[in-house]
Amino acid sequence: MENGQDAVRQLRYLPAIGSPHGVEVLDFAGLRSMDPRRRRALPQRPDFHVFALVRSGTGSHEADFHAFTLSEGSAVWIRPGTVHRWSDVDACEGPLVLFRPGFLPGFTSAETTAPVSWQVDGQRLDLALLAAEHLGREHETAAHAPHLASPALLSHLLAALLLRALPETPPAADAPETGNRHTAVFRAYRTAVEEHFTDWHQVTDYARALGYDVRTLTRATRAAAGTGAKAFLDQRILLEAKRLLAHTDLPVTGCARRLGFRDVGNFTTFFRRQEAMPPAAWRAAYGQAGSP
Repeated sequence: MENGQDAVRQLRYLPAIGSPHGVEVLDFAGLRSMDPRRRRALPQRPDFHVFALVRSGTGSHEADFHAFTLSEGSAVWIRPGTVHRWSDVDACEGPLVLFRPGFLPGFTSAETTAPVSWQVDGQRLDLALLAAEHLGREHETAAHAPHLASPALLSHLLAALLLRALPETPPAADAPETGNRHTAVFRAYRTAVEEHFTDWHQVTDYARALGYDVRTLTRATRAAAGTGAKAFLDQRILLEAKRLLAHTDLPVTGCARRLGFRDVGNFTTFFRRQEAMPPAAWRAAYGQAGSP
């Protein structure tokens, strides 16, 4: 935990000895052996990426208030800051890759638009598992023979694994030049939202800071994320509000303050508009549902 208010475990990236390059490769069996107290089944919030691929077995996991069933071919990508728990992975086998934010600089927009969990089937699964095995062998070599280590190679192999495993998406309707521009604008907007969503609640704030007009941000966000810029920003604020309400004992006034609302009334109005109930009622309903 970061402090006495947090009811969710904050996980920092602490690589094993011999894994200094920003990526670590293990598997579900290794996760279970390192966690005899089954803390993996409790809510946790990593500050790093976790990518997992189920080679065999069944199970389940939860991420940001959504439950997912795991089976052969399931892929899971937990981004930094996600509140997540491995509900049941006792029967799952397959690779897990932990990596720092920024370990894949310039990665495609699929990094932001891919879901938390999806299915990889048939030959694509076989090829993804081979890519994970190759990454694992290079990672092991880096750990035991540092003179052969290559962070650039590890980064490229991780990118190859993710590109092989990512769900297929239809080609964009935009011309390549327009699509590339939309991607660049959306990345800048998304980064700014992550940095400032607790302070800036209007798209105009981001447009001014980034040097674009609101319509440009809206078009780029709709092209990359399927929603408008304002809705994207509101959903990010709402997600953090739910995380605080569900996984900390902060009062509603404290949640409002942490999210940058001037008073609890404004926060309640915002939350009710998004969820059709006030934050206190949502917190009570979430607790009564028996979720962690």
